[in-house]
Amino acid sequence: MTHPPHHHVIPGLATRGRIAFTRDQLVAWGKDFGAAARPPLVVAISGELGAGKTTLVQAICAGAGVQEPVTSPTFALVHRYRGANTTIYHLDLYRLGTPAELTNIGWDEIVNAHALVLIEWPERAGTRLPPDTVPIDLEYDDRDADRRLLLAG
Repeated sequence: MTHPPHHHVIPGLATRGRIAFTRDQLVAWGKDFGAAARPPLVVAISGELGAGKTTLVQAICAGAGVQEPVTSPTFALVHRYRGANTTIYHLDLYRLGTPAELTNIGWDEIVNAHALVLIEWPERAGTRLPPDTVPIDLEYDDRDADRRLLLAG
């Protein structure tokens, strides 16, 4: 099953250029993104360890109406949450050995669900990411240790 074409839900100011955010600004942006996101939508969140991927996922989930604590699924690989209007899957592929292992976690069902799918370490999925995945990259800002650079869309 393939997803129907959708309009990317990247809020204004988030073209593929770099935007420098403090943690609070990143959280606010994530909440706006989560509130605007409409399933089916797969979001690939890339960045080095400690760049803020899980913080961003938590903010997106809050914006989408998740009431329970959102934690990193590093050991379980997948967490499922109920948002205000949709199911949200949070995947952390850091410990994935090969893309072939995605089958064991129900990858095809998850990425084809009518859901908001947030994937940390998406590069571990190889070529199995859907073609309409929305990429978000977080980078350290060399000029300010308290800021992160966000690239989206």
